[in-house]
Amino acid sequence: MISYLKGTIIQVNKNISNRIFAVIEVNNIGYEVQVTKRFSYKLKTAIKEENQIFTYLQIQEDKQILYGFESSVERDLFRLLVSVSGIGMQLAIALIDTLDISDLVGAIITGNIPVLTKTPGVGKKTAERISLELKTKIAQWKDIANISVEVTNNKTSIASPELLEDLEMTLSALGYEQGEIQDAIAAISQDQQVLKNPNVEEWIRSAIAWLSGE
Repeated sequence: MISYLKGTIIQVNKNISNRIFAVIEVNNIGYEVQVTKRFSYKLKTAIKEENQIFTYLQIQEDKQILYGFESSVERDLFRLLVSVSGIGMQLAIALIDTLDISDLVGAIITGNIPVLTKTPGVGKKTAERISLELKTKIAQWKDIANISVEVTNNKTSIASPELLEDLEMTLSALGYEQGEIQDAIAAISQDQQVLKNPNVEEWIRSAIAWLSGE
């Protein structure tokens, strides 16, 4: 098992399947590692610099694939996700890419299906299966991993699913990436003035202002 790679980031590119791969050189050997879109943003700013990527090795009959993560906690959560029946590597990557770790862990523990189904490719039945099979394991693991999760006051209880859907669709149409959108929602959800306003236009203005650094 390769726990992590530490070396120089050479490049970060998408392949024809729209999957993102980073090449990290370790002792004159270039390792190709599939990474999440969110992690790729950080790696792109570290080209020619030393970095550490925590890895999960998938061995198939005709190939071996390395999946890379920013932290060991993220990597270990990925391992738990792919242990669920019917959850493949790409769906697990999508879950980690779409949701913050604390949000994902909290949604699994509490069975918060609307949050889990925010991930492309995750329908209601799949979300229910993830929660059913993992909630006990995740509840125990989060304490070991030192993950803080607020399960009584999550984002979906603050804003309606319809408002969040309209907000995400608008920001996506404006060209923002999914990771940026989720970060913006998490940030403005801490603003009490925004929380008191059920008007989607106000949420959109606040999210754009946050994304613009205003």
